[in-house]
Amino acid sequence: MEEGGTTYTVDDALISVGFGKFQALVLVYAGMGWVSEAMEVMLLSFVGPSVQKEWKLSSNEESLITSVVFCGMLIGACSWGIVSDNYGRRMGFLFTALVTSFAGFLSSFSPNYICLIVSRFVVGIGLGGGPVLASWFLEFVPAPNRGIWMVVFASFWTVGTILEASLAWVIMPTLGWRWLLVVTSIPSFVLLLFYYVAPESPRFFCMRNRDAAVTILEKMAKMNKMTLPNGMLTSDHKDEIGKKQHPSEAIPLLATIDEGTGNNIGFISTLYVLLSPKLIRTTLLMWIVSFGNAFAYYGIVLLTSELTGICTSKVLLSNDSDQANSYRDILVTSFAEIPGLIICGALVDRIGRKLSMSILLFITCIFLIPLVWHQNEVLTTSLLFGARTCVTGSFNILYIYAPEVYPTSLRSTGLGTTSSVGRIGGIICPIVAVALVQGCNQTASILLFELVIFLSGAAVLFLPLETNGRDLSDTI
Repeated sequence: MEEGGTTYTVDDALISVGFGKFQALVLVYAGMGWVSEAMEVMLLSFVGPSVQKEWKLSSNEESLITSVVFCGMLIGACSWGIVSDNYGRRMGFLFTALVTSFAGFLSSFSPNYICLIVSRFVVGIGLGGGPVLASWFLEFVPAPNRGIWMVVFASFWTVGTILEASLAWVIMPTLGWRWLLVVTSIPSFVLLLFYYVAPESPRFFCMRNRDAAVTILEKMAKMNKMTLPNGMLTSDHKDEIGKKQHPSEAIPLLATIDEGTGNNIGFISTLYVLLSPKLIRTTLLMWIVSFGNAFAYYGIVLLTSELTGICTSKVLLSNDSDQANSYRDILVTSFAEIPGLIICGALVDRIGRKLSMSILLFITCIFLIPLVWHQNEVLTTSLLFGARTCVTGSFNILYIYAPEVYPTSLRSTGLGTTSSVGRIGGIICPIVAVALVQGCNQTASILLFELVIFLSGAAVLFLPLETNGRDLSDTI
């Protein structure tokens, strides 16, 4: 590049070409992956109780069916994030779709409890790649309206939850849980069918192969019927590499990949960077927020099917009528995600990511307070509806904020590790909180939810950076 020549960045290019047909196709593809993950997660609310009844499982064995999926997601979120940051976003979500689709399909043939546990663990590993799709789509969206389009992307999760609840209501009473597993694996197969047309992120290419990045941007401009800025494409990290760095800045710059050498960094080095002085506060607070959001969201989903039983001699009893009603209640509360998305879209670009997230988490606490005591079914469902509305909005904002706060060379891994800690919340939730309800300790369970959610909301307030309206960065 000639000294003093006119240049433009990927952010400049995205603003010039706008959000058009090209990004709409990317949105649909990434959204299908989000539908797939939502369906597999919602599936846990239905399969556990049915398998427990059919195979005469204990409450702990039923909880383990849910927990092993989140164990797999914890491993997958870290693994696929590193693959995505080192070898491209497309490579990351290719493997996630392969693992999720085939393991999900094969799990329907499980002859016994152990086989089901193993197959669902593998499904969880595949589902851990969901953050890769979020990072991929984010890198195609212009900065000025990035928040609202990420909310639109998040709406595909809501589509998945409502679709799964509807399918369960139709399939479970007649065909059983095995057929529900088969149908739920279909969206992941759809991702594989259209994989060949999915483009690589121009921002990733900009750090590796400038010409390939320009080619993607030119296709984008042509499809959107717009033009790119004049000049040559540059990345905002190139000049940073050329500067003499102070020793205290050396570790964060390990996260930068020089396009001349193409060096990759492994998990230990990446974790070292995420916990370096410049990022440790952000990373640790993000982990707390992610844990709280996941614990609350998945807990509320699971509680919807657990709080309808009757406690007798410290044992939660339910009958076929209660199980039928739980399908209805889960479907009703799934629709709570629609107002959650609307509220999220209304707030995220107006008052910022941090304030929106904290407000929604604190309101979630308010909705759960009456459930410290046993309530009738209508009031319980209504309160869980309100709580799920708010925690859905908070969770979606987290998935907007997390990839914005990390640089390109760390984006998928940073989001992946954040998601992984959230999966720990998903692992612990059914074992601790839901098990307390099944043991007729509803008050202790809800108080635990209140504590976790409140601490998560407080942690948001201490995050050091508001990302609303900021360009995505390639460096720390």
